[in-house]
Amino acid sequence: MLDADRLLVAHGDDEWVAIAAIIGAPVRLLSDGKHGRRGDSAAELAERARALLGQVEYLDPFNGEAASIEQVIDQLADWRRIIEENRAIAVAFGMAWWKRREIATFLWVPERAISFARRASSAIRQAERAGGGIAIWPSRAAAISRVAPDRMPPLVRVEDGFVRSVGLGSNLVPPSSVVVDQRGIHFDPSAPSDLEHILATHAFPESLVTRAAALRRTIVSAQISKYAAAESAPPPPRQTGRRLVLVPAQVEDDMSVVAGGGGLSSNLEFLRRVRAMEPDAEIWFRPHPDVDAGHRKGAVPDDKVLRLADRIVREPSMAVLLDVVDAVHVITSLTGFEALLRGRQVTCHGTPFYAGWGLTTDLGDVPSRRGRDLSLDQLVAGVLILYPRYLDPVTHLPCPPETLIARMAAHRMPNWLDWLLPVRRWQGRFMAKLR
Repeated sequence: MLDADRLLVAHGDDEWVAIAAIIGAPVRLLSDGKHGRRGDSAAELAERARALLGQVEYLDPFNGEAASIEQVIDQLADWRRIIEENRAIAVAFGMAWWKRREIATFLWVPERAISFARRASSAIRQAERAGGGIAIWPSRAAAISRVAPDRMPPLVRVEDGFVRSVGLGSNLVPPSSVVVDQRGIHFDPSAPSDLEHILATHAFPESLVTRAAALRRTIVSAQISKYAAAESAPPPPRQTGRRLVLVPAQVEDDMSVVAGGGGLSSNLEFLRRVRAMEPDAEIWFRPHPDVDAGHRKGAVPDDKVLRLADRIVREPSMAVLLDVVDAVHVITSLTGFEALLRGRQVTCHGTPFYAGWGLTTDLGDVPSRRGRDLSLDQLVAGVLILYPRYLDPVTHLPCPPETLIARMAAHRMPNWLDWLLPVRRWQGRFMAKLR
């Protein structure tokens, strides 16, 4: 790194002269008759560099609008960081075929394309030959440990991000955001994760917190949640004078519930506990969309729900619902984080990644590693800016979160698997009848 208070020694045509001009570092010019024009001083070269830099136009690669050189440098540095992290990964395993194109882009390095192993044993052999790690979908980590319990290569867990896509993963909509975690995974509180490390140790400079606040306001105003920018009917009327509590169901065998639910996995039992805690509240129960679509486990008959809840709300969108409720109870659902973005009270019956930072009522066991209170926008900075990776669905380039949010708000989210969605809907209905 070049510091502004250190002397730079360079030849006249050295690119470091231009860099020194940008940051205002002093320069001593060496001339051997081949470099620079005779008689040019370092100050003159720096001045010419500044003039040339002033004539260059820089464009944002995502929207074609004018950008500053600082913005361009930041973007290039971010791409370089991602590439360097990806170089430690030798092979990918456990990725569904319909999301491999996006995963290959998230894990790209210039010298090679990521390979996808079909079997755990093959992934281990490739990792050992290359001296690298295995990028793995968390649900498949057990397959690796069964094959090689004594010679586990480094595992880099890859999982959907928190602002994922317009449409459900169960409907084969590929992710536009993922997390790539070297330490563990955010939904498992039993072990450290990169996200937990960021939230527990990052300094969160004011510029980052200001950026996070702007991102949060954009997400809320555009009514964006994990799976969509909202286009939905208005919410149903609430009862006058009663506290309104939203209870989002979860996929009962989802890994976040298994790892972070503290033994609570039944949606019906979860609803019973909420009613016991909120005897006077109006309770709205939200079935999980993957369960309603017939793809996952966790359905509760409507008549049983209505013995405990006042209303079942399958519509409108989650973002619209969160605008009208007073509080949310969750096991580990991302809905709790989305509720925090909108200033709602959140009670966690399990231990999601956003519990334990002073912003939620925590009923589950919180690791002592999280012993730090954060502001809401510090949490947002860690969760939505520093931890995930984003992919621009238009240019197919890694992008900052603001770009993906803008695409979602403008509904510019192409999906090359649109032709398969009717088949998945039919399959879901068929599987639901067999359960």
